[in-house]
Amino acid sequence: MSARSKARRRAVDILFEAEQREAAPIEVLRGRREKTEQVINPYTADLVEGVVALQETIDEHLQTYSQGWTLERMPSVDRIILRIGAWELLYNDDVPDSVAVSEAVALSRMLSTDESPTFINGLLGRLQQLKPGLLA
Repeated sequence: MSARSKARRRAVDILFEAEQREAAPIEVLRGRREKTEQVINPYTADLVEGVVALQETIDEHLQTYSQGWTLERMPSVDRIILRIGAWELLYNDDVPDSVAVSEAVALSRMLSTDESPTFINGLLGRLQQLKPGLLA
């Protein structure tokens, strides 16, 4: 597993913990740095901070194009993987679009239900198609 793949997995863990504890993700990230011996890859922090900064816009895109699924109805881990994938796809020019989508699908294979990879691939694929208009 590449360093960036591990960073994505760690970002999912941090965002999931924050959501479950109803805590600020930045505080959870800070706590992991200060209270554990866990090494936090700088890209993990980039992902968490990026998702937090743009979550409202990301959620609006996910809600608009998720065809029949509200964010609240999605499994928590899927929602978090989608937020990370959407942030990488739409706002991180260092990651090729196809990599952002495939990494999100790979995370969902590891962490979620059997149906999740198809759903995540479809929704992020739709955002990828619409990306020029979404960022205009």
